[in-house]
Amino acid sequence: MTMSARVTSAFWMSAYVRRVFVEGAFAAVVRRGSEEAGAIFVIVDRLDGTADLYSQAPQSAFGDQRPRDRLFMRVMEAAERPDLSKRIESELRFDPDLWLVEIEERTGRSFLETIDPDKL
Repeated sequence: MTMSARVTSAFWMSAYVRRVFVEGAFAAVVRRGSEEAGAIFVIVDRLDGTADLYSQAPQSAFGDQRPRDRLFMRVMEAAERPDLSKRIESELRFDPDLWLVEIEERTGRSFLETIDPDKL
């Protein structure tokens, strides 16, 4: 059985930022994490005072199957900035090697492959 190597977080992030720009939105890496395997969080700023937060779906959600690409799940929707900041601070205490990218997209497009956390 051959397992394909997963791309590094740094490589994935670089490709993701390019994709966001190609789609006509703006992206900025707010925090650089571990180059090899840092967890990735994405903030989608709707430019109306609210934002959505996405995190990588936990590997335990896939059982023996390993997805080909990173999958994400929305963990906060239309959140106010103070609430979003508290959540990010909490995540940073748990994992100081995480990546954080923020995109500006009025309609809330995340450009991520997502799963429904209720189906985990």
